[in-house]
Amino acid sequence: MAAPTDMMGTAEDLADKFLRVTKRFLPHVAHLCLISTFLEDGIRMWFQWNEQREYINSSWHCGAFFGSLFVLLNMMGQLGGCILVLTRRFVPYACGGLFLLIVMQTLAYSILWDIHFLMRNLALGGGLLLLMAESRSEGKTMFAGVPTMGTNSPRQYMQLGGRVLLVLMFMTLLHFSFNALMILQDIVGTTLIILVAVGFKTKLAALTLVIWLFVLNVIQNPFWSVSAYALHDFLKYDFFQTMSVIGGLLLVVSLGPGGVSMDEHKKKW
Repeated sequence: MAAPTDMMGTAEDLADKFLRVTKRFLPHVAHLCLISTFLEDGIRMWFQWNEQREYINSSWHCGAFFGSLFVLLNMMGQLGGCILVLTRRFVPYACGGLFLLIVMQTLAYSILWDIHFLMRNLALGGGLLLLMAESRSEGKTMFAGVPTMGTNSPRQYMQLGGRVLLVLMFMTLLHFSFNALMILQDIVGTTLIILVAVGFKTKLAALTLVIWLFVLNVIQNPFWSVSAYALHDFLKYDFFQTMSVIGGLLLVVSLGPGGVSMDEHKKKW
């Protein structure tokens, strides 16, 4: 039992050292990764204006005007939200607007009926929740000046919701096959997912998931090496969606699990 304990302690020490070295720029990297899919999709709306408009028109028979309006709202909303997040201005409003765009796209592109893409969109929502949690002051409460019971502020529940939604991304990566390597990958992945969701060894588990997900993303979505237009477009979309979830996990690493977590409760034992 001593060897696994020592290994875990060494891993936690390395994670803490990494956080001390990167604490000044890690949040900025997390923000950039998190908004990358919205930035890419906003630019895509400009370059694929006619295609997107025609798709919405043919799917919903809403006419060219409303199709164009949909594309315009997506483009301006996503690019504007990204600028606000990166400049740290009106972040809660920017996150709210981006979340509404996720809902709108889920309905417009019929993602609601595709469990794979739905889970990924929910994971994006989890990243936005963590971004909103980061923007809230620790000292704020619902009723300023009135004592509150316990220490669980709205920010901490946002962190809990963000953690739980983020792990949905990894549910789409599980294979459930009888291949020994895949079984091992599923077991390790599931363990890390559970650790992040319940907030136990959270920073170490989230950092491990960041590395794992980044490697898988580069291997599975190499859009830069694909010339076929449709496949290139799909892989690029998937790549940047995954980068956004990586950004959310980096926020978990930076912020910690919050008050509603096993790590926090361990301090009280």
